[in-house]
Amino acid sequence: MGTVDTIEMTTRPEIRLPSEERERYLNSNGITETTPRGSSQLGPLTVVCLVLNRTIGSGIFVTPALVLSGTGTVGASLFLWAAGGLVATCGLLVWLELGLSLPLLPTGDDRALRAVPRSGGEKNYLEFIYKSTITDRPRYLVKCMYGVAFVLLGNLTGNAIALGIYVMNAAGQKDPAKGPVTAIAIAALTAVVLLHIITRRGSIIINNCFAFLKVAILLVIFIIGMIKAGGNQLNGAPKATYNFDSDKSFSTARHDLSSYTNSLLYIVYAYSGFEQPFYVLAEIKHPRKTFPRYTLLAMAIVTVLFVLVNIAYFCAVPSNLPDIAETRNMAVVFFGQVFGDEVAKRVMAGVIAVSIFGNILVMTFTASKVKQEIAKEGILPFSLTFATSHTTLWAKWSNRNKKLADDEVLEQTPMAALGLHWITSIILVLATMGLKPAVAYSFLVSLYSYSIVIMIGFFTSAGLLYLKFRKGRKWQPNFRPRGGPIYAAVYGATCLFMLFAAFDPPDEASPYGYAATGIQWYLVPAIGLSVPFWGVLWYGCLRAYMAIRGMVLLIERNPTTERDDVVGYEDQYIMVSEHITQDWHWT
Repeated sequence: MGTVDTIEMTTRPEIRLPSEERERYLNSNGITETTPRGSSQLGPLTVVCLVLNRTIGSGIFVTPALVLSGTGTVGASLFLWAAGGLVATCGLLVWLELGLSLPLLPTGDDRALRAVPRSGGEKNYLEFIYKSTITDRPRYLVKCMYGVAFVLLGNLTGNAIALGIYVMNAAGQKDPAKGPVTAIAIAALTAVVLLHIITRRGSIIINNCFAFLKVAILLVIFIIGMIKAGGNQLNGAPKATYNFDSDKSFSTARHDLSSYTNSLLYIVYAYSGFEQPFYVLAEIKHPRKTFPRYTLLAMAIVTVLFVLVNIAYFCAVPSNLPDIAETRNMAVVFFGQVFGDEVAKRVMAGVIAVSIFGNILVMTFTASKVKQEIAKEGILPFSLTFATSHTTLWAKWSNRNKKLADDEVLEQTPMAALGLHWITSIILVLATMGLKPAVAYSFLVSLYSYSIVIMIGFFTSAGLLYLKFRKGRKWQPNFRPRGGPIYAAVYGATCLFMLFAAFDPPDEASPYGYAATGIQWYLVPAIGLSVPFWGVLWYGCLRAYMAIRGMVLLIERNPTTERDDVVGYEDQYIMVSEHITQDWHWT
């Protein structure tokens, strides 16, 4: 039997119900969610592709121009890109240790608490780390703080706006108007949601195809760069390998801390994506065996490709080229330098648009699962509606004349959670319509990076260090990476540095200053630091609502688990299904 979580207005840690009332509670207002089985589970290839498709978006094509302008030097730019890969790998190791060790659920005949992988990513880790051992109220406070932030900001609205910009650039519009960009962004966000509603399997196959396509694009860019470095002009400008001369590669007049901090922030955003498989961890086949090797493989592929592509850029693009600061898009400048015409630039803009669409596709798939997990906690209006999965439209149609076995479940998708994801994404698109498209993109990407990637990254890594060193609470992870606490310390320290260094104002000539971005330097960190308090406010309103009604909300998540059937990992447990019950009870 699972445990009953109680949001209450008294100091009691738990409400104990009479047996007959508890039986009524367990059978009312409940749903049963079944995890995918057999061929519907996600295999190693999909794990790698989830990371690749999410990580390779607009960042590697656009961000190198910002980083070069921010540092003023090729050497520092390459160093930051390599360092960003190292930092992201440290973050991945933090997520691996926590993701394969939490939550602890009753399993087996002895009902002992053991690690059972659950979807939701860092939601599960933060709840475990920061809950109180006396009452459950701080635990629900954490649920609200994380849940509200992720529901509102856990999307790629900024990338959808960028998609609109690059589609218009590919059509020959260098400075597109707000209307067409907004329309394309909304159309893209709607299309990916509809795709996931129609077919789960089809969307996963398309995701994997996008991942292969993106890797191929980056390899082509690297090969073209090497051809350019070899002296073949390819109808464009001469090679620019002098960028790597020892007397020039680290020579710069840029010394303000803010420019370097913002450059690193954009690089960390470009590398963000290692979290994606953790958002759907319960759907992975043999997670304890599969996850460590294939997520690390994906991160290694991304890091190597990102550094090689940056080297290719600098083989063709002079570091002092005015076009870099003007376009703020390294890939477009690169193709212009290589092939010497506007058609090449427009083709590259189209390639970036395709890459961004794949980015939005994978984030919609994984983020909707997190929002479904948040809804299971009962902190949202109509929580059970958003927590419920439904049979995909394709599965319904293709099995319309088939008689199903008693234990057969057609492929499911969280339709209501997808709808919630779509609504919050559209709200952000419309809320930033007053800004120029490029400014809206920069603002939303920076806010997502600061509040979702950096802030949550800090609290998660700091929490792991807390578990490792807290006296009286022995941490026994189900997966222990090599290096002890070093990776958690590196990732946590990097995130903490960026949280506060963002308040250092950039120079007037910086590419991150107001003249270049149209955003005051203090807006993103100020709003970002306020994000956790949105959840505090939500929690306060929830408690006030229950006080007025004189009722408490009781929530039970009752999981069914079984041993994994892979050789060598028979002591590992996986989720089979979960019964979620939410009910109001008079105090």
